[in-house]
Amino acid sequence: MSFFQNPDWLGQYNYPFNSFDQVPERVFSEINARLDAKKTSDPLVTIMIAAWNEEVNLLRCVATLSDMATSRPFEILVVNNNSTDKTQQTIDALHVRTVFQSIQGPGPARQLGLENARGKYILLADADCFYPNCWLEEMMKVLTQPEVVCVYGRYSFISEEGYSRWQLALLEKAKDIVAEYRHLNRPYLNTYGISMGFLKDLSLKIGFVMKNVRGEDGRMAYALMSYGKIKQVKNNKARAWTGARTLKRDGSFVSLFTKRVVKEFKGLLFNLHSKAPKEIEKL
Repeated sequence: MSFFQNPDWLGQYNYPFNSFDQVPERVFSEINARLDAKKTSDPLVTIMIAAWNEEVNLLRCVATLSDMATSRPFEILVVNNNSTDKTQQTIDALHVRTVFQSIQGPGPARQLGLENARGKYILLADADCFYPNCWLEEMMKVLTQPEVVCVYGRYSFISEEGYSRWQLALLEKAKDIVAEYRHLNRPYLNTYGISMGFLKDLSLKIGFVMKNVRGEDGRMAYALMSYGKIKQVKNNKARAWTGARTLKRDGSFVSLFTKRVVKEFKGLLFNLHSKAPKEIEKL
């Protein structure tokens, strides 16, 4: 984890474009050349991305995934979740597989992706995130361990005006400590689609919730626990990186940090036992 500045490697993928129409053909050609070099008809791993109105963010995400340093054959499958912008044009310009899900929501999108995935293992990635080149390999090292059916990785925020890197690093450190505590009895509460992996055959038996609600990733992880273990990928080099747009909902850094600390303290007693929360039971 970087405490004082964003990792240098992010710069080469953080394209300064605001729309699909601004992207020069050479950018697509460079990404596609890397994708073609890794192309396979028999992937072991499917990296699944659910995308809703992410015409430029998706470009950045796939660019990072095209640089994965691994010998494991993989494919990238993008589910266009009823986008109204030019997300589909971005997908069509990239050498990735795609399906269209008209039912809105991450659950329906990921379910259709699951049904169309060719890999034995599924890794979930978010369209607005950046992934280091060791991400796939580190996730798979843990996911292929005996009795492991689901894994989740850590993630960090990209600093910007109003949110310095050292402030975000403190927030992430606190988040990691809480995650370690939650993992003892409720590891599924740590599983987010930003960085998550599981076995395809088992997940097909369960299925994603077909409603436009949050928590579809946690529900899947909770159900998978009846088949095996959930483990955390702790290698900090494999952290996914995302923007701070979700943090801005809570205002300033002091405001959001206070709100999140209070929320986690309220959940301390709740996490002492392993009964499924009502939110997951109802999905």
